[in-house]
Amino acid sequence: MKTLSIVIPAFNEAENLRPLMATIPISELHRGGWKTEIVVVDNNSTDGTGDLARHLGARVVFQPTKGYGNAYHAGLTAARGDVIATGDADCTYPFDALPGLLHAFDQHEVEFLTTNRLLRANRHAMKISHTLANHLLSGISRSLFRNNVKDSQSGMWIFRRYVWERLRVESGGMAFSQEIKNAATTAGFRFSEVPIEYRPRGGEVKLNALPDGLGNLRQLFQHRFRKIVPVPMLPVLPQPTDPAPLTRPAARA
Repeated sequence: MKTLSIVIPAFNEAENLRPLMATIPISELHRGGWKTEIVVVDNNSTDGTGDLARHLGARVVFQPTKGYGNAYHAGLTAARGDVIATGDADCTYPFDALPGLLHAFDQHEVEFLTTNRLLRANRHAMKISHTLANHLLSGISRSLFRNNVKDSQSGMWIFRRYVWERLRVESGGMAFSQEIKNAATTAGFRFSEVPIEYRPRGGEVKLNALPDGLGNLRQLFQHRFRKIVPVPMLPVLPQPTDPAPLTRPAARA
């Protein structure tokens, strides 16, 4: 079967984990030929996020250094699937749409698929100020990187694991999301973008709009004009004769 890792960064998201995990269609993915693991990155939570994720059947990776990008660095490196899917732990992203997104990923024959939340139908799920900021950052990103990505800040992506292994993504904060897209397109990986439903956030909002927005803006220019250092090709290691299976989440109560 094909192998899929669903990587979810989480900082104090215990109240959202149970409804979130309930939306991940493990059985449907299995019927579609995907052997799936769920990797939750506990970003030094204080509300029992890691313990609850483990109880719900996820494999938990602990990242003590706070930051959205830092959590992803840990989670993506730990992922064991040949394909990786991502999304936030705040119930905004449609994990139940993964079968369709994976079909689009295969149909488009791409190596990196990102998603667009900035649709009229999703206006209720995001503050007007955040919508405008997302459009502004995405417009600047398109101008700098010429990749026609409509939503540079979206946090739901599907990509081949070797893409991550070949990218040099430096951001430890919120700018990670735009950087991984721009790095992938600059590196020449086959790339596409599809629309998704975006949902109202569950629980406490953790985005610091102004400092995060300014940090993302600064990162765009630093990334565009920094010296490109080629990432060395990783050696192909022999596969064990009996590889450890991906963890299949236990049945949830």
